[in-house]
Amino acid sequence: MKKLFLILIFLFITNCTLNKVIKHHGVHYLEKKQEKLKINSSNKNDIVQLLGPPSTRSSFDTDLWIYIERKTSSSRVTRLGKKVLLTNAVLVVELDSYGMLVSKKLFNKTDMKNINFEESITSMNYTQRDFLYDFLSSMREKINDPLGKKKTNRE
Repeated sequence: MKKLFLILIFLFITNCTLNKVIKHHGVHYLEKKQEKLKINSSNKNDIVQLLGPPSTRSSFDTDLWIYIERKTSSSRVTRLGKKVLLTNAVLVVELDSYGMLVSKKLFNKTDMKNINFEESITSMNYTQRDFLYDFLSSMREKINDPLGKKKTNRE
């Protein structure tokens, strides 16, 4: 019995690691890679070759490509494994109609703390009934009374 207990303890101890597990999402080393991009000389092909396909694309009058890098790690045992944000970077690349790089902006973790968000709350007016509300309420009535007999008084 003592040997079985020692074997189990040995298995648990060998499976433990002191190295932190880092979860990475997005483009690795985004800050270093974006330095290689030159305004008015880099084009779409250069950007895709260096950074890969964008995380998000937006096309209005100019193309906006958004690249994201996020690294998280589990914290110390005393904090019960809460995730700690190591790196949070967003690169916004703007391209003209010819595919040339017009501008690039890099936002890191400290820049994102300085962004102010509007705190006012928009109230919803639920007194107006729209088509969807009328449709769903009529469906509910039909489900509850398929033959339409509950509305009439029974004699």
